Amino acid sequence: MSTRREFIKQASIVAGLGAVASIGLGLTPLRVQAATQGGWRMPDEADKHQRAFVAFGAQKAIWKDFTPHVQEAIGLIASTIARYEPVTVFCRERERDLAEEHCGTVNITYVTTELDDIWMRDTGANFVVDGEGGLGAVDFNFNGWGNKQRHAEDAQLAALVARTVDARHMRSGLVGEGGGIEVDGHGTGIMTESSWINSNRNPDWSKAEVEQELKARLGLRKIIWLPGIKGKDITDAHVDFYARFVKPGVVIANLDNDPESYDHKVTLAHLEILKQATDADGRKLQVHTVSPPLNPRKSQFSRNNPDFAAGYINYFVINGAIIAPEFGDRAADIRAFDLLSELYPEREVVQLNIDAIAAGGGGIHCVTSHQPQA
Repeated sequence: MSTRREFIKQASIVAGLGAVASIGLGLTPLRVQAATQGGWRMPDEADKHQRAFVAFGAQKAIWKDFTPHVQEAIGLIASTIARYEPVTVFCRERERDLAEEHCGTVNITYVTTELDDIWMRDTGANFVVDGEGGLGAVDFNFNGWGNKQRHAEDAQLAALVARTVDARHMRSGLVGEGGGIEVDGHGTGIMTESSWINSNRNPDWSKAEVEQELKARLGLRKIIWLPGIKGKDITDAHVDFYARFVKPGVVIANLDNDPESYDHKVTLAHLEILKQATDADGRKLQVHTVSPPLNPRKSQFSRNNPDFAAGYINYFVINGAIIAPEFGDRAADIRAFDLLSELYPEREVVQLNIDAIAAGGGGIHCVTSHQPQA
């Protein structure tokens, strides 16, 4: 099975890169000034959803023998979300029946299209609202995390999502992914420098230009930058594996307690930054920590797989529930469940076995996205 990290070696020259690899590159200094003006803002994920989205896009060219297990996991996530809010599943025409078999039909609709993979958070639209019923879909020109994987089909998905829900499609000059964005819905964002200020996405952009464009597109007044780390996973350290807003002023941060992990020092550094940070309203952040399991269950997905993404922080906030992972480490699973239950007292915490997806370096948040209620 090819993990997301191994795609760097395997897929950088796969046909389909060229059509979209250069989008957003080599632009003039006027690019930032062209950003959307007005009252658009990205809401907090915990705000009311109109629907959720998943991509039933696993294929053997990428996932090899794990493909049916990944399809099963996507189906489990979709059918669980559908208990709480409507779900739109994107799938290939030839896999429509298979997708329905795994995901179900209750509270679920299907849109057929060609797909490269499953990472809906990164390939789909990044929704913004204007406070007057308007819905915008920001497109950050997905380029396969810096041309590390085939992406010609997935690069078109954000525009399709916008058309599907009749949102205004708004293309940024930046290249990036939804998993690299975390906002509180009130003007504050958290991002990692490693995934945004990176020559494999935005080689001609300064940090100041990147920040200005993100603020303009997402309605932010302040971005808290975490360093992240380049080249250790295919995403170059997306923020949704490191820090999440629970609500304005409250953050949950990943703290890796394994001294052998490359994330150990990274998460300690992030924690120090977050503890000293203030949000756009000058409020000092209240920071809670959650740690990955030290003893996840041994399986074909985790055994001898350094890229197995056993992180509790990659959960999805939906109407009435938190969809979170469990990894077979009973003590760690319970600690994560208890913390999420404490931080989200009005939501039911539902833990799922998504080991097949974790084997590819991702999690529940990575394979989902949502449309806010405008």
